[in-house]
Amino acid sequence: MSKPWEPEHDISIDNATEMIEKQFPQLKPAQVTILGEGFDNSVFLVNNQYVFRFPRRQIAATLMETECRILPLIAPMLPFSIPHPQFLGIPENEYPWPFAGYEMLRGNTPVGLTEEQRAQSAKPLALFLKNLHSFPTRKAKQLSIPYDQLGRLNLVKRKPMLEENIERAMEQGLLDSFIVEKLNSFLATISGPFEDETLALVHGDLHIKNMLVSDKGEISAVIDWGDLHIGHPVIDLSIVYSFLPAAGRNEFFQWYGDVLPEWKKAAKFKAIYTLMMLLLYADAQNDQVLRTECDAALRLALT
Repeated sequence: MSKPWEPEHDISIDNATEMIEKQFPQLKPAQVTILGEGFDNSVFLVNNQYVFRFPRRQIAATLMETECRILPLIAPMLPFSIPHPQFLGIPENEYPWPFAGYEMLRGNTPVGLTEEQRAQSAKPLALFLKNLHSFPTRKAKQLSIPYDQLGRLNLVKRKPMLEENIERAMEQGLLDSFIVEKLNSFLATISGPFEDETLALVHGDLHIKNMLVSDKGEISAVIDWGDLHIGHPVIDLSIVYSFLPAAGRNEFFQWYGDVLPEWKKAAKFKAIYTLMMLLLYADAQNDQVLRTECDAALRLALT
């Protein structure tokens, strides 16, 4: 069975270097190193200054084009730094899709943070999402921003998918009995569809791999906007449960605005669903750091 992180097309560091130097000669000689690989993109650091993302699948290429249209418009609204597309590459040789380069945003991956460090981001994270979600959906539609095409909050469909991933994680020894018990207790409360039809402009993939923090542990940047779309705000509110401790959540909703209990339950479900995907991905990639962070985030989400 194919895995969701298996690419449709991948690119080597040599091919990426050749394409970057040919299409952007001002960057020659390009010193290119691998920065990381996600579900959708291969990411390279160029000249220790720019980050280039090459899609690994068609849907990511389409979303990248969308991202490059809207990021310059929303950046002034947001309290965190976000990528600014400066280099727009075109398909070449056997590589089939556009790619993009951005000024590198400085910060650290949120690894090993204490609950106190996480809680200090509650207010700025709330204002970030409040401002993002206030972007007029009519204008987003005019910019050809897509609607949610993946059914991200189709709980009836995704609950059995999550249960299957939990089973796989248990078989691979990735979950202890405490987490399994908490997961089963929570999933027992999910008995029907989420039917709220509120729409907003959403990041779409807000989790620990797509944020940077300062030396003090405060969120400083949000990256990887490839899943930007018009969807339900709950999709982004999942970060409240996968990143913030309970005390921080209370402060978050004071600044964002309180939401319905149904929203909070769906956001918690989305957080757990995403973390299980990340946990399995981390195990497949033998990424012990990400495995540890997913374990910590699951424990937060389940409290």
